Amino acid sequence: MSLFNVYPLFDIEPVKGENVHIYDKNNVKYLDFYGGHAVISIGHSHPKYVKAISEQVANLGFYSNSIQNPLQKELAQKLVKASNCVDYSLFMCNSGAEANENALKLASFHTGNKKVIAFTNGFHGRTSASVATTDNPKIIAPINAQQEVIMLPFGDIEAVKEAVANYKDDLCAVIIDTIQGVGGLDEASTEFYQELDTICKQESIIFIADEVQSGFARTGDFFAFQKHNIQPDIISIAKGMGNGFPVGGVLIHDSIKASFGLLGTTFGGNHFACVATLKVLDVIKEENLLQNVNDMSAYFIEKAQQIPQVKNIKGRGLMLGLEFDFPIADLRKQMIYTEQVFTGSAKNPKLLRILPPLTITKADIDLCFKALENALKTV
Repeated sequence: MSLFNVYPLFDIEPVKGENVHIYDKNNVKYLDFYGGHAVISIGHSHPKYVKAISEQVANLGFYSNSIQNPLQKELAQKLVKASNCVDYSLFMCNSGAEANENALKLASFHTGNKKVIAFTNGFHGRTSASVATTDNPKIIAPINAQQEVIMLPFGDIEAVKEAVANYKDDLCAVIIDTIQGVGGLDEASTEFYQELDTICKQESIIFIADEVQSGFARTGDFFAFQKHNIQPDIISIAKGMGNGFPVGGVLIHDSIKASFGLLGTTFGGNHFACVATLKVLDVIKEENLLQNVNDMSAYFIEKAQQIPQVKNIKGRGLMLGLEFDFPIADLRKQMIYTEQVFTGSAKNPKLLRILPPLTITKADIDLCFKALENALKTV
């Protein structure tokens, strides 16, 4: 049986990871400045992470959510302290798409409505409602298109006001990436986010902040929305929270009430997932990774400003993009095959996406830019 061929693949077979490095089957060492789509937060195979997962599998790997799991409660408490999101409850699931799917479902349950406002260049997942709110018609099947989504220009508050005026009696949610990942590292103004937050509260529309990629310290704040001093009703999380273990979740404001059967999941919040996320939170705190993100971001930007071919630097923290005046596909290939550095792409074909582990050092950044300078000589 062959694999269902939906991914264009680089001809590299990783077999080992260690902090910011990947080793392939031929023992070639690569510098990882992409983190597997921002999933690797505390570094590959962090010893404390490995120890915690190993100890858990030796005791109990899984049981369903029909029993007590104190690890979920411990995680909720640690997450409150780390994020300062004190008026929220936690529901755990398996991925970012599932987190957004549950967020949208909750919004519809809570309001009794079904229309959703989403924004151009946003990406929220590939499942039923989440893919309908994603600005990519190529991945929206006819069965997904039945969802009633109003797609508006990102950052355009007047368009929001007009849509709310026209559809407010049937709007359940607004969903937005604080910083767009796949879309190209764009971020709207603080004024936009604050006005959006105010409109949602005035009109009883659920405000969903998609922090799947930008959460868990990646932007230099625990959540990217916190820079803008707003309070979403629901926050979706995944990717870096498990450092490679498949885990997602939604933080749900206390104004949205739970009831038995409202949401459900078989694997969500399992013992492995909880231990993985707990250890990520521990390492972020113990190794002061929030500060490291801000320090390394400043250093990275300083280095990027010295590269004449870099026309624009986008994003913040360690969720960054380098924009050139040419498509970067060949540059990425040079970086990975010749210079042994993993980087990412985006919907913007001229943007090189940078999403390294939060543990990187100045020495790692120096190596990345040496590789970039070499690669730029050949494209």
